[in-house]
Amino acid sequence: MTAAAVFAAGSTALITGAASGIGFALAKLCRSKGMNVIIVDRNAEALETACAALASEGGDEPRVVASVADVSSIDDWKALKDSAVSKFGSIEFVALNAGVGGRGTWGDDDYFRKILETNVFGVIHGVGTFLPVVQEAAKSKPTSIVITGSKQGITNPPGNPAYNASKSAVKTLAEHLSWDLKGTNTSVHLLVPGWTFTGMTGGGGAKEKPAGAWAPEQVADFLYQKMEKDEFYVICPDNDVSEETDKKRMLWTVGDVVNGRPPLTRWREEWKKEAEETMAKTNI
Repeated sequence: MTAAAVFAAGSTALITGAASGIGFALAKLCRSKGMNVIIVDRNAEALETACAALASEGGDEPRVVASVADVSSIDDWKALKDSAVSKFGSIEFVALNAGVGGRGTWGDDDYFRKILETNVFGVIHGVGTFLPVVQEAAKSKPTSIVITGSKQGITNPPGNPAYNASKSAVKTLAEHLSWDLKGTNTSVHLLVPGWTFTGMTGGGGAKEKPAGAWAPEQVADFLYQKMEKDEFYVICPDNDVSEETDKKRMLWTVGDVVNGRPPLTRWREEWKKEAEETMAKTNI
């Protein structure tokens, strides 16, 4: 039995950031497997639309429930737990997907606070609140926790320190959670999308998906494929960047530390040529 066994008819999924994009695609995947789905978002209007769309795909079962919540609020998490357990009894699949972007710089406290409170504490609160629920369900069924990260938290491109730091922290949190739950009936997975056409990354209001981007449904399907292989790291390619290219970029990035180079050499003018030539010659 693989980690993908969590997608079982009658089991229940809770997904944050589910009113659109990857979260909504994950909800559709769960729904297609006959699961009950709790979709969580702070955008009440979008959440209502998403709930109606999911419900229209089937009859009364499996059930779809929408919950308005801000993942940065521990009180909202406590209320969400009470509601979810009351409605469904057990939760087998938790996807901590909610996240925000934004631009800012040093001295802009609101920029750092907003992103870190949502992207980092949204995960911390989610795990702290629902891990006991998932572990209880794991006594009789396969369970999983999926946490959405970002390639920016691994390769760390310059220009957005708060977002990069938040996703680097999410990667670390997911790795520790996986370690702490090893040997249990709960699998943990770090979902790292590539360029995906979503509400947050749609590119300045573009209405049509660019050729290079993946659709959110492709990300959800890729996650399912990797969970069938029991893989923790789910590093999604897209139509412009292959898995091989991603690995080369990651190897170069960690090489800054290993080889004593300055940080972020991939983007430094004096290192760009060497970085490009080295990555081109690297065999994966």
